[in-house]
Amino acid sequence: MCWTAPANRGDVLFLEPSLRYLHRHLNFTPWLVLGDMAYIKMATQKQLREELGIGVLTHLLPNLDVPAALAPALLLQCDQGQKLRWLGLHQDEQLHWFGIDPEAECLCPYCWQGSRCAQEFSFRPEDHEIVLGTVPVNSRVGRRLLKQSRSWIEAAQSYEKNQLGLSQFFLNSLRLAAIVCLLSDTVCLLRAHALLNKPPRAPDLLRELRPNQLTLDLD
Repeated sequence: MCWTAPANRGDVLFLEPSLRYLHRHLNFTPWLVLGDMAYIKMATQKQLREELGIGVLTHLLPNLDVPAALAPALLLQCDQGQKLRWLGLHQDEQLHWFGIDPEAECLCPYCWQGSRCAQEFSFRPEDHEIVLGTVPVNSRVGRRLLKQSRSWIEAAQSYEKNQLGLSQFFLNSLRLAAIVCLLSDTVCLLRAHALLNKPPRAPDLLRELRPNQLTLDLD
């Protein structure tokens, strides 16, 4: 689904209505949305997480001001330098839990606060929707999603744009742009429909065993 708007409107404005459209018309919502940068309002992220059960994961802005109390969740280490690992989000109590990373050196026996430390730290998702949210941004899961999945999504979107020839368009009419967006949506939907309804071909089990003639390079 594409949205058509004047060039001075940010695309982030269409994230929430797009997700609500999916929920209302298709009875489907993703559990996580990967964004490019932390430009989404935290109030919007909280609303999506609490009302629709959708988390939003984005990169951190370089100048983002994060409270010092969230350092264990952001840096994945305690105040004394012990490396931590995200243990998961407990849905019943709505708390993110962080504990000692079993793959890192344990400094707790040498810590002067060791006798009074529970060696586990908890934070609520609403403490900071960008740092924590549904998946903490600096957790192993968060970093992998942003590094691998996000880069793949961006390339796929660019491929679709080139396949449809949209990179060669410059439209100064909002009405004409809306028509082109509807046509591009139609192409994607028809292609998806064809792929989903195409009868599966029986696999050729002997393909790898059949001899192939060598091709000669005459250049």
